[in-house]
Amino acid sequence: MQVFFDDIAPGQRLPDASIGPISPAHIVRWSAAMENWHRIHYDERFARDHDGLDGLLVNGSWKQHILIRYLADWAGEQGWLGRLSMQFRAMSAVWETLVCHGEIISCARIGEWGSVLIRFGMTNADGTETAPGTAMAVLPLRDGPALPYPPDAVMQDLPDMEAPA
Repeated sequence: MQVFFDDIAPGQRLPDASIGPISPAHIVRWSAAMENWHRIHYDERFARDHDGLDGLLVNGSWKQHILIRYLADWAGEQGWLGRLSMQFRAMSAVWETLVCHGEIISCARIGEWGSVLIRFGMTNADGTETAPGTAMAVLPLRDGPALPYPPDAVMQDLPDMEAPA
């Protein structure tokens, strides 16, 4: 369902999205695709005995991918994710269920479109924030024109973002 700039306001929360539980198969496939062969993602004995971890870890790049997908899905087919900044602050383990969340911080109309500053993140099963960030999205107006493709002209007019909290 398409989100329109006319229908949002600062303080509005994006719907949470639960991901998981994340199996070792998810992480092995991602590691193979990214050619990230660090053994903490697929060799549990190594993760425990060598690195002193409780078990296998989820790849940071996988978490980044999931958060970008979460925001792009929220913006819908007619919206654009313009800029994104995030940090990795805590590890996530295999078999956890992670929750993506977001909140609209500010909105501004730019010509025939609207820009939206979003604070977002991902929490572990225990509620620990693992990957906070900010993103700038561009949304269409309900009765306005479609955003151009490619959106370069729109993106260059976006305001600056604030740093993750």
